[in-house]
Amino acid sequence: MIGLIQRVSKASVEVDNCQISAIDKGILLLLGVEKDDTAEQVEKLAQKICQYRIFSDDAGKMNLNIQQVGGSVLVVSQFTLVADTKKGNRPGFSRGASPEHGEKIYQDVIAAIEGKGVTVKTGQFGADMQVLLVNDGPVTFQFQF
Repeated sequence: MIGLIQRVSKASVEVDNCQISAIDKGILLLLGVEKDDTAEQVEKLAQKICQYRIFSDDAGKMNLNIQQVGGSVLVVSQFTLVADTKKGNRPGFSRGASPEHGEKIYQDVIAAIEGKGVTVKTGQFGADMQVLLVNDGPVTFQFQF
């Protein structure tokens, strides 16, 4: 599982030119699910996202987490994160989860973050989405479990 997080001042998702989700201050999570991902990895990722201190305190230091700033998380499935790009000029997706497993893990990640008291908005699993964001900083981190 790969989670790419970006600290955002706002982010939204459109499908067929219609906005389906939007957040203000928070985290955009782009989630790549691999075929062997487990519930244990889901919990580790959710815990990391909710406790990771990437928001500035009064002194301008990254000391606050998403809960402390009252932010939201926008979760967007992005299978291209798990692509093998080492050889050739075309990505390989053999590590990627099946659509059924990918959607289950995606839903489990959403539920795990919500279970920690954080507001979650979502993209649309499997859809062709337009993701719009204002990366605050820019601040971007990658987690791999």
